Amino acid sequence: MSRDWSGELVSCIRGADRVAANAILTDWAETRTYEEAVTHLLTPALEHFGKLWADKGGETSLAQGYVAAKVAEDLIGRVLAAREAEGRTVETKLGPVVVGNVEEDYHPLGRKMLVAFLRSAGWEVHDLGVDVPPEVFLDKVQEVDARVVGASAMMFSTAKNVVGIRQEIERRGLTGRVQLAVGGAVFKLRPELVQEFGGDGTAPSALHAPALFEELWQRSLSLDSVTK
Repeated sequence: MSRDWSGELVSCIRGADRVAANAILTDWAETRTYEEAVTHLLTPALEHFGKLWADKGGETSLAQGYVAAKVAEDLIGRVLAAREAEGRTVETKLGPVVVGNVEEDYHPLGRKMLVAFLRSAGWEVHDLGVDVPPEVFLDKVQEVDARVVGASAMMFSTAKNVVGIRQEIERRGLTGRVQLAVGGAVFKLRPELVQEFGGDGTAPSALHAPALFEELWQRSLSLDSVTK
């Protein structure tokens, strides 16, 4: 019988056992890579844990949330160290981008992973944290002259607030000029919501976000040249 890697990892996080969780990720990566561990093991486990956290009937605690965050940080550190050893780190700033959790969303793990991978790829990231109103997103966009906004939402109830960001982009006359990337478990489960809520694109995991942001940045430049 095959080993239930994801189930074991979730159990370790629920047991607030950081050492055991890291051991599982290390064992898994021995025959694969730490980058694959992010996509195929850690991300699904954190999404599962996030649903438990959001469920008022779930038996979660601050200790479990702390361990989940630390396990994510530990794995990201290994990925970045592996990239550095392979000479894959990037020092040049690609441009300013703005990220944050949408209004009423308080699940920071996915966003923190996103920030780490964007910065490692060379992006100048302005992280606004959790529970960010649409006008705050766009104020920062205009302040730093960003072309891409990354909005994170865990559940359907908060993902609906992406619509407010889209409306604020349009209200300020920045349609096309500012591209809206969305992420979170709900968009993986229901990809049709990306377009329905006004997003311009999403990525399967934080690891793949830099490529998405590059695509959206280039799309913004292309649309800018057409309108000028």
